[in-house]
Amino acid sequence: MNIKINGKVEAIKTTSLTVAELLRIAKVGNPEMVSVQLNGEFVSKENFDTTRLKHEDAVDFMYFMGGGARGRSVPGRELL
Repeated sequence: MNIKINGKVEAIKTTSLTVAELLRIAKVGNPEMVSVQLNGEFVSKENFDTTRLKHEDAVDFMYFMGGGARGRSVPGRELL
């Protein structure tokens, strides 16, 4: 089956695949930190093992980065 992963079509040599299996096959680093969109909709982490992919699905792996304003004053907190 063909799956579009992060915008690139990939041929996967199977007819049945879950999101969790795709994370392993694609060797996604830190899978516990990744968010997955399937055809534009977020998949809950607790559904990775049961959400099945179909031919021509579009999957996006996303890592959200935290951050803040270093050195800015926040009431009740020390400056970093």
